[in-house]
Amino acid sequence: MSHHWLDAGDAAVVAELIRDEQTESIHHGVVAVVDREGTLLLERGNAEAIVYPRSTLKPVQAIALLETGLELSPLELTLSTASHCGSRRHRDAVAHFLEAHGFSESALGCPEDWPLGPAERAELAAEGGTPSRLAMNCSGKHAGFLAACSHSGWHTEDYLSLEHPLQQAIVDTITRYADEPPALSSTDGCGAPLHALSLRGLARAIARVSTADTEHEQRLLSAVRDNAWAIDGEGRDNTVTIETLGGIAKIGAEGLVVIGTPDGVAVAVKILDGSMRATSLVALGALESVDAISARDAASFSARVAHPVMGGDHIIGGLKVRI
Repeated sequence: MSHHWLDAGDAAVVAELIRDEQTESIHHGVVAVVDREGTLLLERGNAEAIVYPRSTLKPVQAIALLETGLELSPLELTLSTASHCGSRRHRDAVAHFLEAHGFSESALGCPEDWPLGPAERAELAAEGGTPSRLAMNCSGKHAGFLAACSHSGWHTEDYLSLEHPLQQAIVDTITRYADEPPALSSTDGCGAPLHALSLRGLARAIARVSTADTEHEQRLLSAVRDNAWAIDGEGRDNTVTIETLGGIAKIGAEGLVVIGTPDGVAVAVKILDGSMRATSLVALGALESVDAISARDAASFSARVAHPVMGGDHIIGGLKVRI
């Protein structure tokens, strides 16, 4: 199929919510699984459809930062890739990241926000806290952007402009890893440029990151493995995925997730209505269906992030992946 913007006709049923053996809700989506060469191993729906990848592109953006010659600690590199839950530990880590490279919170171009995690948001509110740039889930990425600008001698006041040298370098890296140029550049919720790709192109990009063929890829994957808590949060989907499988995993707003295995197989999932409930389970089901992960690992992950359907105090159903 040819590239065009995602529409309803591009989707397939990828998951159902079952209550007492009957379908209560249905998730439509698009799934692409590719190997380290970019060969399509599995497709549900039209994987050539163009989507906004949102935060699923952060691993590729982090590679672009390393390609400037920037030196980052493993934790700083993981935070540059993160969509963190906004815990105190995350906020403190990003503050230290900024300070280490000569910046303060005020230099961040992302908006003030509450923590992404409901528990972390409630905790901050109970303490009398307020939204902040540090709490915004993309603050680590922005800290990485600023550090790369400082290292490269680029101005920082307009570091989010698409014409800025850093953002042009990021576009070049995305194009190389996805093996296609962005179909459109818009603006993400954090204020950074957002580059649209086909879902298959997104999967190709993550597969190339996860092959670990280059020093930059090896550094990124090692950093994420050793700091899995920082990329998302304790008990949250991306952190659990990395702890279970290794490799890389990234959520993206509006129903997106990517997972790259240590063997260089990657999956990209887009749920059509933007729901996040089914994303990770569908992605793991797709990887299991092509034997990229074991049934045991898939079951272990599913047990940790299950969405049980309750009938009073009893579980009477759950989310069923249809791959």
